[in-house]
Amino acid sequence: MQHDQSQRQKANRLAKEKSPYLLQHQYNPVDWYPWGEEAFEKAKKEDKPIFLSVGYSTCHWCHVMEHESFEDQSTADIMNQHFVSIKVDREERPDVDKIYMTYVQATQGSGGWPMSVFLTPTLHPIVGGTYFPPEDRYGRPGFKTILRNVANLWKTRKSEILQKGAKVMSLIGDHAMDNIKPTGQRLGWQALQKCFAQLARGYDSDQGGFSDHPKFPRPVILLFLMRVYAAGGASQDTRKHALEMTLHTLRKMGAGGMHDHVGGGFHRYSVDSEWRKSLFLCFFVSLLSVDVPHFEKMLYDQAQLAWAYLEAFQITREPLEEKLARDVMDYVRNTITAPSGGIYSAEDADSLPTPDAKKKTEGAFYVWTKADIEAVLGPIDSVIVMYHYGVEAAGNCPEEGDPHGELRGQNVLIERHTLEETAKHFGKTPAQMSDELARCRARLREVRNRRPRPHLDDKIIVAWNALMVTAYAKGYQVLRDPTYLQAARKALTFIRSEMYLADRGVLIRSYREGRSTVEAFVEDYAFLVQALLDMYEADFDVQWLQWAFDLQRKQDELFWDDKHGGYFAVSGNDKSLLLRLKEEYDGAEPSGNSVAVMNLLRLANLTDRADFREKATKSLDAFSKLLTEAPIVMPYMCAALNYSLAAPMHLVISGRIDQPDTQALLHVAQQEFVPNKVLVLADQGDGQTYLQKLLPFISGMGLSNGKAAAYVCQNMSCQLPLTEPAELQLKLSKKL
Repeated sequence: MQHDQSQRQKANRLAKEKSPYLLQHQYNPVDWYPWGEEAFEKAKKEDKPIFLSVGYSTCHWCHVMEHESFEDQSTADIMNQHFVSIKVDREERPDVDKIYMTYVQATQGSGGWPMSVFLTPTLHPIVGGTYFPPEDRYGRPGFKTILRNVANLWKTRKSEILQKGAKVMSLIGDHAMDNIKPTGQRLGWQALQKCFAQLARGYDSDQGGFSDHPKFPRPVILLFLMRVYAAGGASQDTRKHALEMTLHTLRKMGAGGMHDHVGGGFHRYSVDSEWRKSLFLCFFVSLLSVDVPHFEKMLYDQAQLAWAYLEAFQITREPLEEKLARDVMDYVRNTITAPSGGIYSAEDADSLPTPDAKKKTEGAFYVWTKADIEAVLGPIDSVIVMYHYGVEAAGNCPEEGDPHGELRGQNVLIERHTLEETAKHFGKTPAQMSDELARCRARLREVRNRRPRPHLDDKIIVAWNALMVTAYAKGYQVLRDPTYLQAARKALTFIRSEMYLADRGVLIRSYREGRSTVEAFVEDYAFLVQALLDMYEADFDVQWLQWAFDLQRKQDELFWDDKHGGYFAVSGNDKSLLLRLKEEYDGAEPSGNSVAVMNLLRLANLTDRADFREKATKSLDAFSKLLTEAPIVMPYMCAALNYSLAAPMHLVISGRIDQPDTQALLHVAQQEFVPNKVLVLADQGDGQTYLQKLLPFISGMGLSNGKAAAYVCQNMSCQLPLTEPAELQLKLSKKL
């Protein structure tokens, strides 16, 4: 939002915050408070209800509601007179968001952002929703009407409201806990088969993905399916179909308009069935019955998609999967990474169409008219690009997905023809056409980079950075490109130096111009432990294992539910939170619990410690109801269950890491897709001394006739050492 100098002299309390989302509202006439005791005490002292508004800085409809309502003086006057208004960044405070989103979904049937909830001074909900238009429309009350109605209810029916709010939250808490309790059922391959069957029923065999539309990239599904492909208990038909669904989906996504063909990376999701446009509903369709285009790019999407493409490349060795994995990782590395190594959260959907424009519009940075393409590329190259990417004179954005007319006449680049089809059409070889298209994209990128960029959310979040470290670590393992290893190390170094309080062993959730005051949540710990385990298998520096063990201990201390198993999302130290919930849904991100179970199993196999395995088993038991009835809700937990059912393979490479024969064996070990393996390096030095304390059986694993050797161990038995990379590759390939 743009504000003139007179507004800048009226900054509210949010001016002191670090969150980009809160700072976007610092010049509103609304008397905003951040979430905290100052706001709560004011509400109690003045006996006023609270208006809680939750969103994030790259949310299109959050911007709309701000412009329509929060920048409007008459609306602000009502809010300031009758309410204590609190603004929350859902990415900075996912705990607050989770509690009240659970309420909104339970009472309204759906939810989204911006989230608008009215609370009592004791923080119990009165009524909630998402986006509200400023005035009454289509038979629905506008925001001003709702404000007046709630203020009147508070004056006339306060005792009823207080009673009802406390009762509703108690019921929600009871229901949440009932869903996550051990059932006593022993989980096995049946749960995995059911998850696979549920996914297969929803699979779009034409366009890929697991719904008609809108199509969300939900990479946890693809990670699960690739583990089904590798699973020993799956039939050949199941394995084949799992891989088909995965590859078809990844390739369709890569060809679609959700993929930024010019600048790299992926937008949030597609509104149609063809991965055509990046569209995001910050509020749910049930409220306005329209589809709203959105070109937002989120770090967590980039990280998980890069991971999925890398694993697909491990399986197929097809150049396309490598190209798309690099495309995503290079976008993150070159565009949204701080000089310090920390990685920023997101880029917005909206931007100014021209430098002198007064209003941001949807997708302005990313879209092209036919005339734009011709002006940049000239008469010959433009014809090739328009054919390959489906550029139309009238634009290729459907009107039904563009309610404000911002994309009229514009084109999103979509691969309408394959490389081979385009090459044949223009009488060239695929290699020649690939080079030609790359040159054209570079010229388009050069011109596009002169446009006003979308807003960058430069908040650095531990969990999302950790997901990207996993992608980078796997990127180095699979592609042997040291730039990705360097990027991973820089991100981890930043987290440890700026977002980890070593004296207490505590992580801080986010960083922007200094660390925030919000301590990390279970997902931050779990994702970072995962990243450290992946990082060890990339460079074999035992410092990553040591830190992983420290963080796992702290995670257990802060979040573990010793009664029922599993991890709470929050530590329990914040008394303002009415509920202490467990995240059970593997959605746009995997849940902290799913990743934690996988971590515990990996740590158990790395150390042979019974306590890790017991916690993993108890956590799986805690989610057994969901895993039995609706495993599709938790595909990454299903991946962890699959890992628990497989006999772990210890793959020990013995040799000095700086020697070519050692590197040759490591190269094979890292490139093969064997998801149940534990890879360690017996480096004949300090690393091996440390590892022997965890895995005593490696003490006798040395070189073989003076050469680096690979030891494959399974079911408490180690085979004869292998010294030739080809022998090791053959051995590992037979595991699939």
